[in-house]
Amino acid sequence: MGEVINLNRVRKARKQSEASQEASANRVKFGRGKAQKENDRALRKGFEKTLDGKKLDE
Repeated sequence: MGEVINLNRVRKARKQSEASQEASANRVKFGRGKAQKENDRALRKGFEKTLDGKKLDE
């Protein structure tokens, strides 16, 4: 006779595994690190500052 298994545990483990794989794919597809985000914010702030300095007063 075979080993007794709990089907709910098997289903939960499979679902968790699939979710983990999907999350991993999303991290690769959409993920950006904190340092990258801060760098982009700093660049954007610098560009805005440069543009504001070149505005003509009306």
